[in-house]
Amino acid sequence: MAFINGIGLISPQKTAEIHGFPAEITGCTADYLKCIEPVYRNYIDPIQARRMSRLIKMGITSAKLSLAEAGCTMPDAIITGTGLGSVEDTEKILSEITREEKFLNPTPFIQSTYNTISSQVAIQLKCHNYNSTYVHRTFSFESGLTDALMQFDEGMASNVLVGGIDEMTMNHLHITRRIGQWKMEPVHNLELLKHHTPGALAGEGAAFFLLGKDKTASSYARLLEVKTSFNLNGSFKPESILPCFLGKHDITVHDIDLVLLGVNGDSDNDPYYDRFANHFFPGKPQAWYKHLCGEYHTATGFGLYVASNMLRHQHYPEIFQYNTFNPSRLKNILIYNHFRNVNHSLMLVQGIF
Repeated sequence: MAFINGIGLISPQKTAEIHGFPAEITGCTADYLKCIEPVYRNYIDPIQARRMSRLIKMGITSAKLSLAEAGCTMPDAIITGTGLGSVEDTEKILSEITREEKFLNPTPFIQSTYNTISSQVAIQLKCHNYNSTYVHRTFSFESGLTDALMQFDEGMASNVLVGGIDEMTMNHLHITRRIGQWKMEPVHNLELLKHHTPGALAGEGAAFFLLGKDKTASSYARLLEVKTSFNLNGSFKPESILPCFLGKHDITVHDIDLVLLGVNGDSDNDPYYDRFANHFFPGKPQAWYKHLCGEYHTATGFGLYVASNMLRHQHYPEIFQYNTFNPSRLKNILIYNHFRNVNHSLMLVQGIF
């Protein structure tokens, strides 16, 4: 168990420099949802920022925002999850290689490695503590959270900075569209469910959380448990996994006040969410969030931000409602996500009263 004591989020919504949910929701018709970025010179030296890719600047800034909110200057560990790393820098290297033979600029190559984000955050903070990066596709962020919870269980840390960050480019979008991963045409994110077609709406984001062993004045909620399950030949059986997952904390399905689903508009794979929610939580409030951030490998970071704010402020905004039921209270929220029915993950978040 860990307390969520600070959150920094750069997303396709205006979440970067506010606490809580944005006053206005951003809607647009686009191929993918692009982050609304803050003024980076307020957080990073402009001379240093000149050599940084957009992904690194997003990561450093969101990390600093979470630390500032929690009132922490030096975490005991920095853990980052990313599914793709710096796609933009990787594309720069490949395009230069294919265009002509010459000495290449080493900066894009150095910054294209997956652990650059964690390293750059550590350099900015002058942090020499535990530093790790997980590249487990859509398990990347959950793997980072699991590592953080283990750090607390083993008494290795009191405060851990955990982040999930991924970016999207048009080149990557066009390539992965060929395998049916994304919508084939631009759609309006706030009307996503009206487009009953295969493929998700792509997105991107950078979410960092300062997890603490102890409750503080800035605490949002408790992160009780994280579970990942790989569906190999239909081996994922939620009816056998979910009771055990909840039972670790003496919670049953009846104690869940809200289930937060990773519905992303993909007509081929969204029905798995409906089956899960309707089987275990009939008559319970169901929420979703990916119409606001899009789908990407670490999108569950946005989901954890949503659940944390709901619990802290005891507020269930209409924009997140997936069915017609409203919770009478908000104490226990279950976050369920899957990627094309292959990688399944569960997160249990509890309010602080």
